[in-house]
Amino acid sequence: MTEPVLDVHLTPEDAALALRAEARAGLTARPKWVSPKWFYDAVGSELFEEITRLPEYYPTRAEREILVARADEIARTTGARALVELGSGSSEKTRLLLTALRGHGTLEEFVPLDVSSSALVEAARAILADYPGLRVHGVVGDFTEHLGLLPGAPPRLVAFLGGTIGNLIPEERDKFLSSVRDVLGAGEWLLLGADLVKEPDVLVRAYDDARGVTAEFNRNVLRVVNRELGADLDPADFAHVALWNAEEEWIEMRLRALRPVRSHVAALGLDVEFAEGEELRTEVSTKFRRAGVERELAAAGFELHRWWTDEEGRFALSLARAVG
Repeated sequence: MTEPVLDVHLTPEDAALALRAEARAGLTARPKWVSPKWFYDAVGSELFEEITRLPEYYPTRAEREILVARADEIARTTGARALVELGSGSSEKTRLLLTALRGHGTLEEFVPLDVSSSALVEAARAILADYPGLRVHGVVGDFTEHLGLLPGAPPRLVAFLGGTIGNLIPEERDKFLSSVRDVLGAGEWLLLGADLVKEPDVLVRAYDDARGVTAEFNRNVLRVVNRELGADLDPADFAHVALWNAEEEWIEMRLRALRPVRSHVAALGLDVEFAEGEELRTEVSTKFRRAGVERELAAAGFELHRWWTDEEGRFALSLARAVG
């Protein structure tokens, strides 16, 4: 087994500077917010893996159901020589696509992109071990900034799975989809996972499970802020809140101060205060309708080619082609 090739466009120092800038912007805003990027330290990543196995959290199972059923069709339709996965993480679901594309006889290269070099190398080595002869060219970068630097010979299939597109607000989605289109040539492909609008109680339970794993995941963001920025926030001072915003059609995760809170954020030279009941927004997770996805793809220069849902209609995969 050879080692994966790795392009590093985001160093730990770059990431730290970016997070500090975002933290200053969010903690001085009204209402306050932090980026969901802060969730995924080692503890947060383990908690999220646990969330994906909870009975209330359907998106991971629903998306996998679609991939199991449609991976061969995706391979036949795209004939992709390179599979590019944005925000690759462990690349577990992507193996279904890799296997299908290899079976179709076109796959030559896998290009995973992730902000964590250690996670990327670990995942890339596992892929190399299981897919002998496949070129693996990892990219350490942020999918909101470094898409123009992606390698891979056309035709490429860019996969953005897990419903992560929902963590971007509309303006960010427009920019992201346009950036993907700018990278791709006419006729290349985007595979997009999107959670769908459904009954609010089903949605809220998915983000506020009975065991409290999501609450612990949400509060862990404060531990990350403490460690990375020298703050002294006590997670026990905050309650986990998940609510459905019907106007925006997204779930909001927040942390609500149970009492007045004051913290000094040493790395920013900033004092932050929360009144009792004041909330810190940690994530939005937009839920989509087919018409909206098709409209946003078209605005970015894509034509929707296929639309698949799981059997219960909870989650969708869309396969779109870049138009000239």
